[in-house]
Amino acid sequence: MQLGMVGLGRMGGNMAERLRAAGHEVVGYANDGTGDVQSLEELVGALAAPRTVWLMVPSGDPTHSTVESLAGLLESGDLVVDGGNSRFTDDTVHAERLGAGGVHYADCGVSGGVWGRTEGYGLMAGGSDEDIERLMPVFDALRPEGPREEGFAHAGPVGAGHYAKMVHNGVEYGLMQAYAEGYELLSAGGPVTDVGAVMKAWSRGTVVRSWLLDLMVLALEADPHLDQITGYAEDSGEGRWTVDEAIVHAVPLPVISAALFARFASRQTDSPAMKAVAALRAQFGGHAVHKAGEAANEPPTGG
Repeated sequence: MQLGMVGLGRMGGNMAERLRAAGHEVVGYANDGTGDVQSLEELVGALAAPRTVWLMVPSGDPTHSTVESLAGLLESGDLVVDGGNSRFTDDTVHAERLGAGGVHYADCGVSGGVWGRTEGYGLMAGGSDEDIERLMPVFDALRPEGPREEGFAHAGPVGAGHYAKMVHNGVEYGLMQAYAEGYELLSAGGPVTDVGAVMKAWSRGTVVRSWLLDLMVLALEADPHLDQITGYAEDSGEGRWTVDEAIVHAVPLPVISAALFARFASRQTDSPAMKAVAALRAQFGGHAVHKAGEAANEPPTGG
């Protein structure tokens, strides 16, 4: 199958290579000039109709502008797939914009990170039955080896793929936070002397084994005390969107919400909220307040 790949970063570039290794023809475009063509116009011209173009660009304005450009270049019967981390509500807008010119649209949540090129990608697709069937050779090349249903799902109509990936990433937030808290407690001064060995021993036979745990073990093997990094964690948006949807549908998500807020806390070198708590404790109970630069060694008393 012939495919245009827009965006050749850590995900898109590796996906293009995996597709080529499976025998597909991929024409790549990146706005930094590293692709096979130097413009979207060249990309469209290099593809035989009906064309298939897969987007792996950052969500928001970069995806919006790319879809807008393609709407003026593609023809009726062509197909665009957004495989980036777009919010599911954007998919309806993109589908309508492209559909006005007869261009088909599908969305696909892609999980696998930098390991996907060799291990395969978990795929969650949204779109019509016809469009998903048309893309199946691509999905089969990208997904991990084994039963299709263990690495690919046609989640529903347009938007369902990104919705499924959003929830997937929310669950990932919670799992990562649980492993991180376990690591911190193991490292906090109790009797355990080899935290990495303990977490590695969890990786087979225990109910908490997972690929994320395997990756945690790899990180600790490379940097046993994580001295080479800071405790600042970004979020790409899906965690926030997951919590937003939970509010809309009145679904309680205490673990995922707490994991998201923990990331926000990681960005505060000196929490304004905790300053306020310290000030209130001093006001109602006369508890000591630590001035900036002092060690926080006050024994726990009162509220």
